[in-house]
Amino acid sequence: MISAVALTLIGVLFVHSAAAYWGEIRYAESAPFAVKQLIYIAVSITVAYMMMRSPVLSTEKFWTLFYVVTIVLLAAVLIPGIGAVRNGSQSWIALGPLSLQPAEFVKVALIGKLAMSMKKKSGRKVWDWRHFALILLPFTLIMMQPDLGSAVIMIVSAFIVLFVAGYPLSFFSILGVTGVGAFTALILAAPYRLDRIKSYIDPWSDPLGKGFQGIQSLFAIAPGGLLGHGFGNSRQKYLYLPEPQNDFIFSIIAEETGFLGATAVILLFVCLLIAAFGIAIRTVGWNSCLVVAGMTSIIIFQTFLNIGVVSGLLPVTGVTLPFISYGGSSMLTTWLAVGAILHFSRKQKIE
Repeated sequence: MISAVALTLIGVLFVHSAAAYWGEIRYAESAPFAVKQLIYIAVSITVAYMMMRSPVLSTEKFWTLFYVVTIVLLAAVLIPGIGAVRNGSQSWIALGPLSLQPAEFVKVALIGKLAMSMKKKSGRKVWDWRHFALILLPFTLIMMQPDLGSAVIMIVSAFIVLFVAGYPLSFFSILGVTGVGAFTALILAAPYRLDRIKSYIDPWSDPLGKGFQGIQSLFAIAPGGLLGHGFGNSRQKYLYLPEPQNDFIFSIIAEETGFLGATAVILLFVCLLIAAFGIAIRTVGWNSCLVVAGMTSIIIFQTFLNIGVVSGLLPVTGVTLPFISYGGSSMLTTWLAVGAILHFSRKQKIE
């Protein structure tokens, strides 16, 4: 809880800093992004608190209903007139001045449903083809948008649940080979994904096009040095790094606080990982353990993916940094995962 709150507060500060110039251009003031983020945080923490206190989280019926609702929303996104296209992906549902990204919520719903559907029999786990149907349905709908980043996070988190549940290593070996082939096919099927791989290998081949974001991110991180330029003194936020308050906010943190500040943020995520898996180990009930492990995997793997992208270790993929990036859907999803983790932690202490 301490790590989650600390990361969220850091996010508010750097959303304000990173989006200050964007706010002045779009709204003639520097506050709107930070103000909206505070509203998102208030709603998200309230929902997380309700989840933590609610006994229905321990029932499979709740996660089944949540899963079905998110699947319906994913399908609705693909309907012309309902789904909104942004940055080449039809991933949003416009709700007046607000927007909803169902792919974010289905990650939490799938993990909860998958974990709760696992059964034990005579001390052994029962493996069921329906587990793969649960994963494949949302994966297919997300890829139709398309949103490769959300799909990868969801798949990896789901497979971690299967691994903890006791699926054999031979299964994951076969799945790994199959997955590499499928992933290669997905890249070759969409020219823009292949362009991202090319720009990752050599961003300077198209510095003003496909390689622009990656290069500008490195231009933010590298000059930060040990201590950075100081809070609010980023140079890349002045329209060099596109929408720095979103996917590339870690670049601004590294630029303004340097190596030490960026390391402190990473260590907070490490503390969250250790504490959450400690809860998973101590929690009462096998299904509860799987839910906590899966929710933790969503947060940590998405963090790894985001920081890998902004630091040039991975190809550019549109994923947010949990707790920190600007956005309501991302913030609410992250705190939903935290609420589920805290629910089972609280349940373990009560029992």
